[in-house]
Amino acid sequence: MIAAVAVVVFAIGGGNAKATQSQATASSAISIRSTSLGKTLVDANGRTLYLFEGDRANISTLSSAGAAVWPRFVSSGPVKAGNGVQAGLIGTTTSPTGVKQVTYQGHPLYYYVGDSSPGSTRGQGLNEFGALWYVLGPSGNAITSAPSTSAAAPAAPAPAPAGGYGY
Repeated sequence: MIAAVAVVVFAIGGGNAKATQSQATASSAISIRSTSLGKTLVDANGRTLYLFEGDRANISTLSSAGAAVWPRFVSSGPVKAGNGVQAGLIGTTTSPTGVKQVTYQGHPLYYYVGDSSPGSTRGQGLNEFGALWYVLGPSGNAITSAPSTSAAAPAAPAPAPAGGYGY
């Protein structure tokens, strides 16, 4: 799986974590979006934001290899609070590479390269680069649950008739 993620990273970011980081600077706002995990934090384009449990309060501990898969949410200016977002919980910290990374309730924020569309939460609960990754709720706490399903599970196929091959 890590090899597949690496291929995606190199295909999207050209193998350069800095290129991926520059894409993460495009939206300097935090909003709330309803997802299969409940209400979660997203950027102005609806991209899901994550926390890394390996971080400490206002300190990113993610390696540069990790940042290639989990780009930092960075901003060159003030970050706006959308509806439902507590402006007082938004802050910044300086990452190990010297960029201004956005925080929420002291959690440095990241994207996941495997999220293919706004509201996607494919990074939820992954254990990568030494710790777990979770989306955040409006309170700034990690949402640790698995996605809920909105559709019923498909019915099991009917058993084959006795003595036959089922066709």
